[in-house]
Amino acid sequence: MKRIILFILLIPVSVASLKAQDTVVMDLKACIRHALGHSTQMKIREADNRDAQIDRRNAILAAFTPSISGSTYAYANFGRSIDPETNTYSTVTSFHNGYSISAGIMLFNGFQAVNNIKITKTAQQMGLTQTQQLEDQLCLATIEAYCNVLYYNELEKVLAEQVSTAEASLRLVEKQEQMGQKSHIDVVQLQADLSKCRYRLTTCHNSLNNALITLKDVMFWPVDEPMKIDDSVPFLTGLSTPDSTTISVGLSHCGSRITPTEDVSMLVNHAKQWLPKVVLAKGAITNARIALKTARWQVAPSLSLNGGWSSSYFTYPGQQGYRSVPFPEQIRNNGGEYVQLSLSIPIYSHLAIFSNIEKRKNELKRASALYEQVVQEVEAEVQRAVADRDAAAEALQEAMLRASLQGESLELNRKRFEQGAISAVEYRTISDDYLTAVAEQLNARLQYFIKSYVVRYYAGERFMETKN
Repeated sequence: MKRIILFILLIPVSVASLKAQDTVVMDLKACIRHALGHSTQMKIREADNRDAQIDRRNAILAAFTPSISGSTYAYANFGRSIDPETNTYSTVTSFHNGYSISAGIMLFNGFQAVNNIKITKTAQQMGLTQTQQLEDQLCLATIEAYCNVLYYNELEKVLAEQVSTAEASLRLVEKQEQMGQKSHIDVVQLQADLSKCRYRLTTCHNSLNNALITLKDVMFWPVDEPMKIDDSVPFLTGLSTPDSTTISVGLSHCGSRITPTEDVSMLVNHAKQWLPKVVLAKGAITNARIALKTARWQVAPSLSLNGGWSSSYFTYPGQQGYRSVPFPEQIRNNGGEYVQLSLSIPIYSHLAIFSNIEKRKNELKRASALYEQVVQEVEAEVQRAVADRDAAAEALQEAMLRASLQGESLELNRKRFEQGAISAVEYRTISDDYLTAVAEQLNARLQYFIKSYVVRYYAGERFMETKN
């Protein structure tokens, strides 16, 4: 019985160790690739792009190829009917069979077919741009979620160190209380500080779990499957100190470092040329102009060409002694062809053509206004992104300086604490200040990393092309 209980108790441990061994370690690039490869939004976008390709193919075929159709019929007549041979009425049962084929092509319809080709081409390009925009949005969301997990992961280590320091201080003060050097009030105070540190550690652990769930959700990673991020990333341990006067933005044609003023003007002009939302707004204007031209040409006549061939076969199966003409001979003798050239002139259609022209004008005005709005938003976004990056750079400098000074202060006061010059509570406060400065420095590094990513994106660097 004891062996069975022991075996049952060991099963969760072995399963847990197995899961720990199977835990996948993902770096930032791997997370982004997984998010792009498994996103349902990307799959929907790919289906829309395939629809755009089909629409363009249909527009090309409609413009340059004729429409062809064929038909056949067969029926038996049991009542009074006209005899095809004598053109007189007959009451004999007859059987009729016919075949026809026709083709037609639109020669001119106000350049509608050509304009449809242009519209579908622009729509296909806009679909690819929307795919790029969606990829960039997923990349940025994954980066932010990844950095949140990384921050809480490192913050948990800092808080765990605070708990260890608080426990050590409490043990020391308890010994000093036994020796009569400290009062019970000091012990109670340190116990309260230890409880506070443990509460912060528990809260941070819960925040870490929530951040990890958010990252899995963005990546479309199964929530019940374990995953661990790679915390040995270069931008965490080897991020260089940013320069407050000159900051590189990573433009491919700008190898030297540039001043913030030049940075903003170059970024704004560059973003107006390639940013997906601007390209989509330009595409909407292009399609609106083409649609307006098509609507105006609808007042012109349309010209079409049609042609066809038809033949028939008949017999009297109910008439005794009747011998019908063989099927091949009837098909050959009864065959006929036709060629038709049609000209359609619009005269009056309840002002539908002119109403359509007015609507297309309004659509062009809306597209133009939307483009101006998008350009204005891009200018504000770029300026805000550069300002946030510069502010994050200054904050990082201050955080690094504060962490350095707090570390030096901790080393000096550690010797004083060992010599008994300061109390455990004072040393505990100094240690907490240092660990808090380290956590703030980590947060400043991650914030600067994200803000720099955004600026580099506006400069034309895709997220998957970055070095970090």
